[in-house]
Formats: sequence, C-alpha cells, structure tokens
Amino acid sequence: MVTEVFTFAIDGLRPQAVTVEADLRRGLPSFTIVGLADRAVAEARERVRAALVNCGFEFPMRRLTVNLAPAHLRKAGPGFDLAIACAILAASGQIPRESLARTALFGELSLGGELRPCRGVLAVAEGAQEAGLEALIVPVACAAEARLVESIRVGALSVLSDLSAVLSGESDSSEAELPAQPVPASRYLPDLADVRGHRAVIDALTVAAAGGHNLLLSGPPGTGKTMIARRLPSILPPLSRPEALEVTRIQSIAGLGADGALADQRPFRAPHHTISAAGLVGGGAVPIPGEATLAHRGVLFLDELSEFDRRALEALRQPLEDGAVTIVRGQKVAHFPTRFALIAATNPCLCGRGGKACRCSEPELARHRQRLSGPLLDRIDLVVGVERPSSAALAAESLTTSAEVAQRVAAARELQLARGGCANAQLIARDMVAAVDCGAVAASALARAYDGGGLSARGRDRALRVARTIADLEGEPEIGIESLAQALGYRHESERLGKR
Repeated sequence: MVTEVFTFAIDGLRPQAVTVEADLRRGLPSFTIVGLADRAVAEARERVRAALVNCGFEFPMRRLTVNLAPAHLRKAGPGFDLAIACAILAASGQIPRESLARTALFGELSLGGELRPCRGVLAVAEGAQEAGLEALIVPVACAAEARLVESIRVGALSVLSDLSAVLSGESDSSEAELPAQPVPASRYLPDLADVRGHRAVIDALTVAAAGGHNLLLSGPPGTGKTMIARRLPSILPPLSRPEALEVTRIQSIAGLGADGALADQRPFRAPHHTISAAGLVGGGAVPIPGEATLAHRGVLFLDELSEFDRRALEALRQPLEDGAVTIVRGQKVAHFPTRFALIAATNPCLCGRGGKACRCSEPELARHRQRLSGPLLDRIDLVVGVERPSSAALAAESLTTSAEVAQRVAAARELQLARGGCANAQLIARDMVAAVDCGAVAASALARAYDGGGLSARGRDRALRVARTIADLEGEPEIGIESLAQALGYRHESERLGKR
C-alpha cells in the first residue's frame, strides 16, 4: 500500500504542491528516490536513514521506493527531508497514516534527527493555505515565519523523535510554546539632514519617492550623488501588509530574511557595477531571481551607471516597463516580479569633469555615451544634474530632514492609492485618463512639447505621471502649468543626456 505525504517545492518564487509517495515491498533492502530530484534531494537517503535510527525509529529493511510527484517538476533543496521521513514512518506503521492527512511537512534533517531551517518557509505556508490544508509542520526556527500566514495551524518541531507529540496535538503551535516572533533590530537610515545645498536634487528625490519614479543623478565625482541616493530609504512610504508579505517571501527564498520577522522596510539593493545580466535580472541553468527581483517593492540603486556592462543595462528595459521579467531556459520558464524604482548615478564623462573642463578624447566620449542607450534613458522619468555645492552651502544649515519629507511623501502616496490603487509610476493606461487631469493651459503646453518632437510617446506619458506626482505633493487636484513645466524640465535633462 502506498502512503502519501504532502510538501511543497519552490519553483522560482511560487510554491508547487508535491506529493511524497512511499512504497514498501518484499525484496532485497534498498532505498530509491525518484521524481526529478537534484543532488540535495538524492542525498536525503543518508540523512533520513541516520535520523530515523538515531531518534529511536526502525528503518525498514525492505525494498523502499519514494516518489516525488509530479515527476516533471524539478525538486531542489533539503526541505523534503521531513516529508520523506514521515512517509517512511507511515508506510512502515510506526505512525498512523491518518495523522498526516491535511498536513504539510517541510524541513531539513540532521543526522541526529534535529530539524534545521530551510529557505522559503513563508512561500510553503502560503502554498499550504492555497491548497486547503489545515496544518504545516516546520522546524522550530522557521515557525515564526510560517505563522505570518494566519489561517493555517503551525506545528513547530525541533527533533524528529517529537513527531508523534506534535501530530497528536500534545505539543502544538500554541502561542506559549512557539518562539516569539522576532522583531528586527531598528536600522539607522541616513538622514537628509546630513545634506547641504542641493535643493533641486532633494526636490527630485522627493518626487521619485512619492510616485515610485525612476531617477538618474548626473554630475562630477564628489558632488554628493551617492550620498543623496542612499538617503532615499528614509523617506519612502511604509510597506502595506500584502507588500510586506511579498517582500518577506522573496527574501526568505533568497536566504535574506530577518529570522522570520515580517519585512518592515522597503528593499534597497545596490549591486556592484561588475554584475552580469543574469545577476541583475535573474537567470541561470535553473532560473533564480536577480537583484531586480530582490528590489521588488523597493529601490534598485546603480552607482556608476556608465560602468555597468551594456548587456546588463539593456536587460533592465523589460523589467522597468512591465514590472516583471520572464526567464526562459530550455523548457523551463520562470516569472519574477520587478516592480522597483530605479535610482542611478553617473559621471558626465570618463574623466568626470564634463563641460569645458572635460579632458576626454572623442573616442572616450563616444564609448561613454554608448553605455547609456536612448531606450534605457527614455524609461527614466527624472534626470537631475548634481553640481558642486558652494562653500557657503556646505557651512549652512540643512535644508530639510527625512522626517519632514517622509510626511509629504506619505500624504502624496495616500492620494495616489485612493485614486488609482497604486503609485503614479505604476498606473496602467486604462487609468491614466482619469488620474492625469490637466488644466487647459497645461494640456496646451504638453501638446506643443510633444508636437515639437522633444518627447517620445513614452516620454509624454511619463512626463504626465511625474506632473501628477508633483501636483499630489502640492495637494492640487488638477495638473497645473507649474507642475507640468517641472516635469518637462526633468524630461529635457533626459533628452539632453541622451544626445551628448
């Protein structure tokens, strides 16, 4: 008789239900695992065998076959250990089969039978909820993360020998027995109060944070581009609970979670310029998420943008436009979310001086310009020049603080959520007409700018979104000529940068 136990595989970022089938028959003792398992799953034979024996169970000395169904789905990682061990125990009659009904199991076993944490427990808990299961048994270290899904009962298991007690309910997932959900230590966020001068740059940063827009800072080295960009997290609006769960799931699968705590801050990813295209947008023989996905619902900061490999930058075009990326490898297709705001910093040329002081040769200038293609720059909503601040500005008081700007950003984002359900940068075309209500003067100015050839169709659309965000920051129900002029000014900088 075949025994079935439920578990889950992580396919990209989504949980996929897996049925672990165990079949015991007379014959020479053997232990075979089938079902398109990778090496980590194949090695589960030795871990499970040792764990069962060391925890006082009997390993059946018969012909044992374990199948991980469906067979077409690749199984990877050690999270199947617990389910395989329980299937063997149920098949050999050492635990009742009925106790495993409507229960999923997920966890890695040590040789001594201790349960070790695994990546992706939150995704597994969400998969168990979607599958209609009633309970999930995971290692104690992962219980807090699994409890983020409130509608499923979580069993915390520390040693395999306690399995019967957990299944019978004698030792369950009550609040008193489970470890308290950890609270992430408060992180210091760099404050805008440290910035001197740069009023125009702070205004652009505020607009980018309020509307989720892409921003490029261009200027000589040492003028504060990186310093200002790294203060963006301090003014971003807080995560909603669905967004926090989404961010936590991605971080858990990538092994970046905060010990089971719900993410409380938007991601801020700043990869080095030597990163490959696969590292930036995802890829590999078995597709895994890249930095663009790790920045989902947050910020992807690319410092020294012109130093990045052009193929890596061009790979960002679809993620920036669609908010998702599809990776195809052979017969494997993976979909990764990439709804982030791109913040980039670049020097005007190789020597960094720019303008009349530039010492670069024409070939060097040509190579520098070729790194930033027109289609990529067209997807950047705001381009701001960062100039060297004066000595008086450096000695003056700070212009504002992150707390003050964050209040304005939060108020503007609330307006956007009430109007369209998302940030202005994420509005779909169907909702644009109602959201970007222009006054007559502003509409006429926009028509002249577009008909004059200074804007592409995408540029016109993005300028309207930016103008809507500027109006939201000012509390204006209609896009006025001042808001539109400021937005077109940011687009003009983008056009100028692309034609250098």
